[in-house]
Amino acid sequence: MTAAVLSVNAGSSSLKFGLYARDAAGALLGGSIEGLQPGGTPLLRRGGAPAEALAGDAGESPFDAALRALAALIEREAGGHRLVAVAHRIVHGGERCTAAQPVDDALLAYLETLCPLAPLHQPHNLAGLRAFRRALPAVPQVACFDTAFHATIAPLEREFALPPEFAAQGIRRYGFHGLSYQYLAGVLHEKTRRAAGRVLMAHLGNGSSACAMRGGRSLATSMGFSALDGLMMGTRCGSIDAGVLLHLLRQGWDADRLEDLLYRKSGLRGVSGLSADMRTLRASSEPAARHAIELYTHRVVRESGALTAVMGGLDVLAFTGGIGEHDAALRSAVCEALAPSGVRLDAAANAEAVGEEVCAVHAPDSAVEVWVVPTDEGRVAANEAWRLLGRPVA
Repeated sequence: MTAAVLSVNAGSSSLKFGLYARDAAGALLGGSIEGLQPGGTPLLRRGGAPAEALAGDAGESPFDAALRALAALIEREAGGHRLVAVAHRIVHGGERCTAAQPVDDALLAYLETLCPLAPLHQPHNLAGLRAFRRALPAVPQVACFDTAFHATIAPLEREFALPPEFAAQGIRRYGFHGLSYQYLAGVLHEKTRRAAGRVLMAHLGNGSSACAMRGGRSLATSMGFSALDGLMMGTRCGSIDAGVLLHLLRQGWDADRLEDLLYRKSGLRGVSGLSADMRTLRASSEPAARHAIELYTHRVVRESGALTAVMGGLDVLAFTGGIGEHDAALRSAVCEALAPSGVRLDAAANAEAVGEEVCAVHAPDSAVEVWVVPTDEGRVAANEAWRLLGRPVA
């Protein structure tokens, strides 16, 4: 039987998955299972096919029902493959985890201490990890960290202007979306020699960030200590004056209320009052929807300019993520604003790039190459598992 790795990304109510053979170009199978919240009904989604309800046994949690259904799906459609590891996307690895690691009780305990730094993601990532450990005790579990790619950022980029004892407590910039950026770095390296130069990568979606890369290594990134910093996002505010938080605290707000505001009620949803989905906002005639799009675009341009300055110029600009891959109008607006840096877009190529394949969308006279790269974080996580395991015998 041929060996395969299952890559998973567990959220609060969903599980994304992909099964990867060692040298396969893409996933052998993939999809997502939604409705995993307590009391929910698990729904399997794959491509454009209708959602399939997954029946659970009496007393079985939605997540356990999903795991059982996923095991059956793998057996049914990839029965010729032997599962040799499960690779988990873990948002925060803290200071200790600068590369993927096999999971044991000690690592899991450490990762639990990081939950306050990524409350929207880390607890659910770890809940999924624990569930897979229970369901597949003989299969190695591998933790792959979104923070790891940014372990190479410059010392000055890591530091806040606080007394040294705070840095000693781990209060510093970490950066996120690292699995996505690692994938982009690999694809760009295959596509263009300029990828060895000054590269600005923008992961734009419900979570949004930008990363400055040179020589294939992260130099700086817009996200920091938590996944709140930097760009405006679907429901997260991005960068905000800390004085605003002090003001709200003095008005009687507590930490839970602030967390809810900053993580769940801000960003595109909060500014528009309508939706966190860029497609919904594009289709709306409401002035608030247009304003939210304009503010989001401005924040992308502003952060792009700062990161370009850190690199001392720009050779390649790459877009990924749900918005970056599919919103041609957003790409056009950003590139127009970055024209002083030498960016020239091919309007026709940009309009045709819809996130299905890697596309170059720069004009022939552009001093900067512009690429649209559909990301595959699952592929990166699987590769990290292969690296830890060594090349298995098929």
